[in-house]
Amino acid sequence: MSPLGRNGMARAQLTIMEPPATVGARPGGTLARLTLQFNPSTLSLSKSNEWRRTPSRMAEESALPEFVGSGPRSLSLDVFLDATATHDDSVERAVEQLMVACVPTPGSLASKTPASPWVRFEWGTSRTTSFDGVVSQLSVSYTLFDVDGRPLRATCSLSIEEASVVRLGQNPTSGSREARRTHRVVAGDSLALLAWREYGDATRWRTIAEANDIDDPMALTPGTELIVPAVEEPARKEFG
Repeated sequence: MSPLGRNGMARAQLTIMEPPATVGARPGGTLARLTLQFNPSTLSLSKSNEWRRTPSRMAEESALPEFVGSGPRSLSLDVFLDATATHDDSVERAVEQLMVACVPTPGSLASKTPASPWVRFEWGTSRTTSFDGVVSQLSVSYTLFDVDGRPLRATCSLSIEEASVVRLGQNPTSGSREARRTHRVVAGDSLALLAWREYGDATRWRTIAEANDIDDPMALTPGTELIVPAVEEPARKEFG
């Protein structure tokens, strides 16, 4: 459900979100959304399992491995930035947005629970590479500069480590009919996109619309705070 480019091709994007208020909760409101200037040419996805094996005294035998646990997914990608056509500060502004994901948010500092934002990479309908995570590493290489020293081209190498064990489409608040969180609308948001992110089903946009008394799902004002109910919450009213 990424935005579409002029040629109709899905554009990859990174969503930067407020970290969860409590352990096991979903991330909070959206802090920023960076639509990538160029779709990645390569995505590297990895996941590991941890096994424990007790050495065997028998040289011809090996002890059976004991499964300890499954490690998180890790996604690595390069974000290419270029401002040679505009000669503006868009490269540095994009880098600053990525840097935001590496430092504690003001909200977490105010609550005395410092934590960096959670992030999610999204590209069209891809599901294996779309998960809530945290930035484990970010490196920026500036490769071209303007006459005044302003960076015009950069490659940002980004690694995102999975931070949630909840599968897309499952609600971690299952069992609590009143569980909900909030989402602050940013430019480009739609109820269908938000429903896909929260529930794994874009057609469930009515759940959010009903919780916020929204009659026109296409009219979302940036900065508005929406209630995102748990999927189990009963509808407040029926749409005609």
